[in-house]
Amino acid sequence: MKKLASLMSGVLSVIFASLVLTGCMVGPNYHRPVVQTPGVYRDLNENSQAQAQAASFADLPWWQVFQDPQLQELIRTALKENYDLQLATERIAAARAQVTITRSSLFPQVQAGGNFAGGKDPNTQAKYNILALTADAAFQLDLFGRLRRATEASRAELLATEDARDTVILTLVSDVASDYFTLLQLDLELQITRDTVLTQEDSVKLTRLRLDHGVATKLDVLQAEQVLDTANAQIPDLERQIGQEEDAISILLGHYPDSVRRGRRLAEQPLPPEVPPGMPSTLLERRPDIRQVEQELIAANAQIGVAKAAFFPQISLTGSGGGAFGRSTLLTGMMSSQTGIWSYGAQVTQPIFTGGALRGNLRLAESQQRQELIAYKQVIQLAFRDVSDALIGYQKLHQVRVAQETTVKDLQDTVDTSLLRYRGGITTYLEVLDGQRSLFEAELTLAQARGNEYQSLVQLYKALGGGWQQDSQTPTGPSLHSQNLTPN
Repeated sequence: MKKLASLMSGVLSVIFASLVLTGCMVGPNYHRPVVQTPGVYRDLNENSQAQAQAASFADLPWWQVFQDPQLQELIRTALKENYDLQLATERIAAARAQVTITRSSLFPQVQAGGNFAGGKDPNTQAKYNILALTADAAFQLDLFGRLRRATEASRAELLATEDARDTVILTLVSDVASDYFTLLQLDLELQITRDTVLTQEDSVKLTRLRLDHGVATKLDVLQAEQVLDTANAQIPDLERQIGQEEDAISILLGHYPDSVRRGRRLAEQPLPPEVPPGMPSTLLERRPDIRQVEQELIAANAQIGVAKAAFFPQISLTGSGGGAFGRSTLLTGMMSSQTGIWSYGAQVTQPIFTGGALRGNLRLAESQQRQELIAYKQVIQLAFRDVSDALIGYQKLHQVRVAQETTVKDLQDTVDTSLLRYRGGITTYLEVLDGQRSLFEAELTLAQARGNEYQSLVQLYKALGGGWQQDSQTPTGPSLHSQNLTPN
């Protein structure tokens, strides 16, 4: 046994020593492409140059941006139970396993075997017991970096799956917040409609009373009932939209369709006093979709090295050793014996003619790398468009909401004045009816303007790459970027 162990130790020493002899890797080393990005984000403010600040609205964690406690609870639930996020996490586990599989080729492969046999010789009537032990080791020299490039590609694909998970988290947080604000907007529209119904019911009663006393006409009553009927007709449709929006939020939470608890009303939701976008150059690091595409570019770049290394010889070292130990019983007594064997060798394979397969694989890898480079530049360009659209949208929708508030206030004053004029017999009910219709529509428009303003805030936060951080109340695993991948 000692002789066998010593033999295998020597073979493994030779194999490990060959690691030092491995050559440099063929294929291009990755360097981040130079992409010209704008110095500032485009917006419609005159002082847009001043908005390029080191601090960014996206630096805030989502629980500081969305301060409604009920919305925070919905987001935490989604981060724990959403199925899309669970799938993204499992894809990371699969990619991690693939890295281990790919990287294993860089290390010696050692196998051991054993065999035991016993019996009785029919000629000599001697009994025997034989134990055979063997061990085999193989190692492929990575002289041209084929295995290391493959591991590099696999590692980049793993990091890409982590960035993909961060993209899912960013989208999930944004979707929950967006759907929640839509739900609050629909609640506000329903409340406005119901308040209008109550007001118009009183108006119809008053008009009928005036008709009974000969002050109003039948036409006045019919006109008052028209506004009431219009408001009543909108209630079922708003209730339908609310129910479907609750179902959408429930699915994001990983639950079956159910009702959703509300926190603050839409008008009570806080809005930040300012939303600095930060420096445009930081967007490349903050947006996980950009980081994901860059990791895919790194993987494609490494695959070129794999394809180039296939043109060169592949050298494998092998070693084996073993021994047999036996005892037999003859008529004259007991005998024992042991034998040992060992061997080592090397194998070299060099492609001679492959019908163009190797060159085709290289061209394929180079084309895929160029495609990933184009995709990388395109994603960056689209990211800047997202930010520009979101900045403009938030600025202008805020102005729309402020202007609409003024419109509602003016129409409310108009309706109040028209009612006084009607009760004084100065004007007809048609003037009151027109004012009430305009006020009802303006209030609904204001509710939509409030909702749109909050939606634009969510989209700006998402476009800047915020929202994927985890808070202390949401369980999360360690970062894959910082974990050491060691073979088992």
